[in-house]
Amino acid sequence: MKNSLFILFLCLIFTSCKKELSFENETFEEKSTVPCKNDCPKITIEVPIAKNVKVTSDSINKKVFAVIKEIVFFEDDSVKVDGYKALAKSFIASYQEMHQKFPNDTFGWEAKIIGNVEFESDQILNLKIDHYTFTGGAHGYQGYRSLLFDKKTGKTIFNNQLFKNENEFKNFAEKTFRSKYKIPEKANINATGLMFENDKFQLPQNIFYTSEGLLLYYNSYEAASYADGPKELIFPYEEIKKYLNFQ
Repeated sequence: MKNSLFILFLCLIFTSCKKELSFENETFEEKSTVPCKNDCPKITIEVPIAKNVKVTSDSINKKVFAVIKEIVFFEDDSVKVDGYKALAKSFIASYQEMHQKFPNDTFGWEAKIIGNVEFESDQILNLKIDHYTFTGGAHGYQGYRSLLFDKKTGKTIFNNQLFKNENEFKNFAEKTFRSKYKIPEKANINATGLMFENDKFQLPQNIFYTSEGLLLYYNSYEAASYADGPKELIFPYEEIKKYLNFQ
């Protein structure tokens, strides 16, 4: 009898564990078949795939795929791309189509996407997409994307949902930004050469939850030129907890 109860207990634990949201990394790679000597076109996508909790996992996986597609998809929108393997092939197909039109151009396309679970709590899940693309020109483009999800439902959490009062937090963040980047309090936010739209400070498109605190991350061109690089601020959670809806 005791053995039966013990086995039942183990089964319940196993079943419970199987129902917890988890991630498994998968890698997708493609290379061009067009002969080349150097800088041969290629794409690598390393992405965490959500598992176990179907509705939650499906919601997360669809959003992650949509964002990565936005970064590396160059064909017509009517082209059917239903997975990462097809997406990788479409990137190479776009290069080969370009090569047929301009065979004397020697530039080699490249894309590298690396996704990981940046932060996880009972309330919130943050995936980070590190992406680099080069499709010709003086240089490629590297940046980060932050994808925030409700841990239980898998629904996307938008930046304006993070704060109890977004304007109050923005005013607080601007003071810290000006101090860090030595912009006088009364001066135009772009007085030192930054590129904020309409000469007004804005929160970045990408906000990360990290182990150190809340990270405001401005990719290149978002607040400054490519040469000036990305800008960032990090706030310890204890310092800003009064502004946050999620801890």
